[in-house]
Amino acid sequence: MRSYDLAPLYRSTVGFDRLFALLDGAANSENAAPGYPPYNIERTAENAYRITIAVAGFGEQDLNIEVRESALTVRGEKAAEERTSEVLHQGIAARAFERRFQLADHVQVTGASLENGLLHVELVREVPEAKKPRSIPIGSGAAKAIDAKVVEPQAQAA
Repeated sequence: MRSYDLAPLYRSTVGFDRLFALLDGAANSENAAPGYPPYNIERTAENAYRITIAVAGFGEQDLNIEVRESALTVRGEKAAEERTSEVLHQGIAARAFERRFQLADHVQVTGASLENGLLHVELVREVPEAKKPRSIPIGSGAAKAIDAKVVEPQAQAA
């Protein structure tokens, strides 16, 4: 595995600390990323997303979803249960887990549901009006007041 030193970039940039920390974290966690439980991330609309996590054997009371700053954390922990029979083979994993997802700016969690052993976490990206792109008219001659309009994103053809 290659190791990259981002220290020179810290010296020549201002305000990108979070970005470099994410790059460092991604590089360091490639081999350490857990494979359990498996998950999908899908785009359901232009600004809507869904994370689906396979949590077979877990109930709503065994799962915890938390959003702190820009990180989504999903935890699962089953309470120990008494068995009246002997398990000869246990292929269904019910071990405790913790999955973390880094959320982009302006992405909010809108809900979660558990259906057929799949946990669906719904996300929406809501960009404030002040952050949307604006069109600035070019004036000629004397200085004119700027009358900026919000530029609407063009719909993508399917």
